[in-house]
Amino acid sequence: MNHSKVEVEPFAYYYDYSDWYSDNPEPTDPPKEVVLPCDPTADDKIFHICILSISLVVMLILAALSRRNKLCQGFTRASSSIFSPTNFLDQTQKKGVTMAVFGLVFSRLAMLVIAADPLPFSKDTPAEIKEFMKITAIFYYPILYYPLMVCSTLQNKAGYVFGTLLSFSHFGVQMWQKFDCPKTPEIYKFYSLLATLPQLACLAYLCIQFPMLFFRGTQTEEDPDSSYYSDYVKSLLRKKKKSSAVSSSCASDKPTLMERLLEVPKSYIYIPEKVFRFPLKLAVSVFVAFVALYHTALLLIVLVVPTLHIVRAGIDENIAFLLLGFGIILSDDRMEVVKIVTFYTWLLEVCYLCAMTLSCVVSLVMLMRSMVLHRSNLRGRYKGEIYNLYNSQKSLRPTKSGVVCWMGFTGYQAALVCLGMAIQTLVFFICFLVLVFLVIVPVFYGRNLIVFQIAGKAWPAWVTVILTTVLQHVAAKFAFVKKEAGTRDLNNRESLFLLTYLLFLINTVVGVIVGVWRVLITALYNILHLGRLDISLLHHTAESYDPAYHYYTHFLKVEVSQSHPLMKAFCGLLLDMMVEGGRVAQKIRDAEEGIQESPRRKSTSGRRIRSRWQLVYTLVNNPSLLGSRKHFQTVQSSESILNGSPKRSKQASSKREAGKTSSEAQDKTE
Repeated sequence: MNHSKVEVEPFAYYYDYSDWYSDNPEPTDPPKEVVLPCDPTADDKIFHICILSISLVVMLILAALSRRNKLCQGFTRASSSIFSPTNFLDQTQKKGVTMAVFGLVFSRLAMLVIAADPLPFSKDTPAEIKEFMKITAIFYYPILYYPLMVCSTLQNKAGYVFGTLLSFSHFGVQMWQKFDCPKTPEIYKFYSLLATLPQLACLAYLCIQFPMLFFRGTQTEEDPDSSYYSDYVKSLLRKKKKSSAVSSSCASDKPTLMERLLEVPKSYIYIPEKVFRFPLKLAVSVFVAFVALYHTALLLIVLVVPTLHIVRAGIDENIAFLLLGFGIILSDDRMEVVKIVTFYTWLLEVCYLCAMTLSCVVSLVMLMRSMVLHRSNLRGRYKGEIYNLYNSQKSLRPTKSGVVCWMGFTGYQAALVCLGMAIQTLVFFICFLVLVFLVIVPVFYGRNLIVFQIAGKAWPAWVTVILTTVLQHVAAKFAFVKKEAGTRDLNNRESLFLLTYLLFLINTVVGVIVGVWRVLITALYNILHLGRLDISLLHHTAESYDPAYHYYTHFLKVEVSQSHPLMKAFCGLLLDMMVEGGRVAQKIRDAEEGIQESPRRKSTSGRRIRSRWQLVYTLVNNPSLLGSRKHFQTVQSSESILNGSPKRSKQASSKREAGKTSSEAQDKTE
């Protein structure tokens, strides 16, 4: 029998078994840190049972207090029921407590995604019921933090005391648990601690805010009677100062290049104004979006970076054999191969962190730009501008879909910000990989210049395309367009027709390049603006098919129709006249009793008459008040039955209402 010889490879390993019995053996791999499960002394299950019981008692006490103080409050006060967390249509209330509570709830939801036990009442949740437990937790945590918002809404000192008690309880127990167990055996040892930072920040704010509200007392003005709405009306009716000839001449000049460059960053910076306040829903949405950015960035980092660290730490000489199996030979020296692969892995981590940083910066810039456009869009809707947001005429009346979009706007914003940031990170990571591994590293080492080799072979085609494009632009400027007597016309038409025919095939190639560039630009633009709801990612004629923009426009429709500053200013004036002892009622009584004010000049009287006319004109043309008029409703119902044309009856009744109101105002003014 022939026996084949077994040849020993020159790089085979030879082991000395005597090393196994040495007294001080050295490990070949560094020891890996193992984080054991940690149970804090403040048990989460007992805490939640206790805090739920305390919250239930607090809600019962607040219900009794609100029922006793509910008489004769009517429309002049905010929502004072425990079944309403806050008045989301009130622009004058303090927004800090509501924003903090929404931040708490969203932080819980973000940690719930990868939590082993969704609810604190059970440990080692079975896999078959974990999804049902997560659905239950989605409803549990809003109920858990609901009393914190109610304590601020009722605007009494008892509510502030209970809010202080609850906020300090939540904050103290969470701090206790994090001091006991800073490390957890999750995807990263410090993930639980880092993910809890937004919750601790919101709870710390509530611990400060409730005592301040208790000592300050309820000195805030009620919604329709607030001075904010009257100040807003005064800013609209204030007569603009006439600009001098010097300023007009300066304004007519074109802005310089530096001014135009400075306008770009200014358009992305939101500067608060005294005469404009963000609606509560928008303020909460922006704050939750910032919290969502933090949680998304943290989750993307802890899912990838620690894994890359483990991979880089585990690279040894065996990586040379693995690469050899794929036909990749980096070097004949195995230690050099280890250094090269370790360096490339480090570059991979650097590219990912750069992509994460760029994605965070882009998301923050887009949120700031959204805040600027939110203010611009709200002001435009207050003035009655329609076509800057819609492609067709839209009414301001709330609809069923509008109410649904208004309720879910904050959730839509947070979800799109998270999704947009994840997609941006992936795209930026791929771009950085191409830039580093195909351009920078080959140029630095002077080998594997694949991109430059392909570009070197195709340089005649690129030069031809560039020269042809430049030729067409130069010929169009100097040969084919003439300017006579201030007008432009075509020139040298025969040469134009000849050049059009000769460059047909070249323009076809250019069209292919333009098509690819168009796809890349469209994809990049949509990826950058995916987290924004205030702009549509589709064409203006197809914007109704963009669900995010549809939510935003309907959200604005409900906001403007229900919390228009002019409407609330008008309601405040009416309430001031109806309530005994009001400012307007006192003036009327003084006039009836013969108490005359100091004589005013004729110019003051004329200014007052002009302001009243402007106010009447504004109220007559306010679409949010049109549907609430009794005359409009009766005429609409009768004429729609007779003519069968609801649209025609609306227009006729609105015109008659406007004429009637204008004539009454003119009689009163005269």
